[in-house]
Amino acid sequence: MKKIILIILVACYGLAYGRETGSFNQNWLFKKGPFPSDPVLLRESFDSRWQPVAIPHTWNAADMQTYRNIFYAGEAYYKKTYAPDAGLQGKRIFLRFEGVASVAEVYVNSQYAGNHKGGYSAFAVELTKLLKYGEENEILVKVSNESRQDVIPVNHTLFGVYGGIYRPVSLIVTENINIAVTDYAASGVYISQKDVSGKQAGVSILVKLENRNHDRQTATLENIISDASGKVVARQESVVELSPQGRHFSRQNFSIKNPRLWQGLEDPYLYRVTTQLKHNGKLIDEIIQPLGLRHFELKAGDGMYLNGKKTPMYGVCRHQDWWQSGSALTNGQHDADLAIIRELGATTVRLAHYQQSEYFYAKCDSIGLMVWAEIPFVNRVSTREGDNAKQQLVELIRQNCNHPSIYAWGLHNEVYTPANYTTALTAELHDLAKSEDPSRYTVSVNGYGNPGHGVNMNADIQGINRYFGWYERKIQDMEPWITGMEKDYPGYRIMLSEYGAEANIYQQQETAGDIGDCCGPTRNYNESFATHFHEVQWGYISKHPYLLASYLWNTFDFATPVSYQGGIPARNMKGLVTFDRKVKKDPFYWYKANWSKEPVLYITQRRVTERENQTTPVTVYSNIGTPKLYVNGAEVTAFNTGATAVHYIFENVALREGKNEIAVKAVKDGKTFEDKIYWTYSKDHRKSENAEIEENSGEHTGL
Repeated sequence: MKKIILIILVACYGLAYGRETGSFNQNWLFKKGPFPSDPVLLRESFDSRWQPVAIPHTWNAADMQTYRNIFYAGEAYYKKTYAPDAGLQGKRIFLRFEGVASVAEVYVNSQYAGNHKGGYSAFAVELTKLLKYGEENEILVKVSNESRQDVIPVNHTLFGVYGGIYRPVSLIVTENINIAVTDYAASGVYISQKDVSGKQAGVSILVKLENRNHDRQTATLENIISDASGKVVARQESVVELSPQGRHFSRQNFSIKNPRLWQGLEDPYLYRVTTQLKHNGKLIDEIIQPLGLRHFELKAGDGMYLNGKKTPMYGVCRHQDWWQSGSALTNGQHDADLAIIRELGATTVRLAHYQQSEYFYAKCDSIGLMVWAEIPFVNRVSTREGDNAKQQLVELIRQNCNHPSIYAWGLHNEVYTPANYTTALTAELHDLAKSEDPSRYTVSVNGYGNPGHGVNMNADIQGINRYFGWYERKIQDMEPWITGMEKDYPGYRIMLSEYGAEANIYQQQETAGDIGDCCGPTRNYNESFATHFHEVQWGYISKHPYLLASYLWNTFDFATPVSYQGGIPARNMKGLVTFDRKVKKDPFYWYKANWSKEPVLYITQRRVTERENQTTPVTVYSNIGTPKLYVNGAEVTAFNTGATAVHYIFENVALREGKNEIAVKAVKDGKTFEDKIYWTYSKDHRKSENAEIEENSGEHTGL
């Protein structure tokens, strides 16, 4: 009984004194098309059985990940009933969808409520005047992920747009006087900062307010800045006069003395901004937003300076989809991805190629990862997507501008002809981003490799995608490309926004050349080549600060539903980690050894278990000092160092016939670390792709 009373009291308090935001994710029904065009057949189809689902949900979790060009992209419907209490009359009621891919129409009791074009940004629709209070109402959402020339991305080529309501839905109830809900589904509270230093920081808070009463109203707006412990460090109160016509903008400016700065992974310190709206002495609305006080500066030819301190930009790219989940992820799956990124030692993440989960941005704030956020203007140009690209850019910025982790807004990725159209649209997107948020950088990405190309010259930063040794030339051609830019384009802000090679853990071989089999008839995407690729290329990148950041492609394997890669349909395997997140490939440990402060001792080629060469090199990554190698119990002392200081290569190691134990040890601060794998050598051996992979894929000890 006490529990029931408590729930009633909490609900009543929420309705009487402020905004109520609740989950709207359960008890949905789902029906996937295609649907007949004949009206009678359509009605019969529509009245037939519906499937119960919970949100987040996608209908493409299986087919987009399993087959090449065999997946459903089209219309589907979601519906549920909602019975608002009669006491809600006089309130405002909204539905906020965090992500519906990719075009949505919302209906209430068969009446149109709103629509949205774009599968990765949030949108909100108001239901207030369409609902019957005290009765059941049908909420119907029509969804389509069919490619359209006027909605970015215009195809499924680089990645699949998983259809469905794949991120959470919220029901929001406010008073008639409220902080705006439908300003591109943003918070209605917009925080900017300037002149940030350890001595002081200027903070400006803009709040958008609405009054849906019949007459003018007077309210009190208060912004409170608190530190991480909850202590108030600044507050300001204003009386606002609200007309029933249009939105009211109210701005308050603060100066924070001796602030504790947001210093990335080193100290991701967060303040909190609480915005309260009061009417007749009662709290009627409240929004809480993060505040990390920081200043980003990218110095050409030098690097990132965060609050005046040079900070390494060890970058990874992240696609959001998971094997057998698609894009319909839980917070636990987002956390798992972040844990892997943190283990790797990355300091920055490019969230490619689209706006990602609000939860993910918030976690990057609290972890201290620097974020490049972007819109899905990728791969192809239709000349009809301009308005939608601008809409999605405004949504990206307004919905995420308060996240201190974000340092750059991405405008496009590899969009080319017609060049005059692309150039002009990118310039418009840059201007739009600067109007929305003058404090952050803009970045556009190309694959030309030529910083002087016109398409590349319309953002603050040029990201360039290069795949030397994979799609072009050989691995070692990266370095002369970098030195050429250093000579020809001094003073430019240049980043290597993608580089990588496919690595299928079920395709293994002992030796690796300098040119990968990306597009040949055999499509041998062996892991050893990818390992060699990353060893060489990170060696170059680490020595050239001209590249302000580098972002390896990709952290995780991901779905590419219109292509067939090396042995697995519909999958890009450039990830350092497999699609199911179960296996960390050899290159993962290469970067961990180079980037992370955690101890790493790792033997490569642990899945190349059946050996054809009796004399072979053994490669070890160690960031804890010189390792000792033992083969079948006998120490091997001769080694060379490779691309970086963590790279140890023991040449001409002799194997015996049969099974060989390869072990390595190192001591750090009195603690012994070791790794051990097994190789089987036979002079008559012919490789079997999958042999003994399981035995050597496990984690090694001491790490």
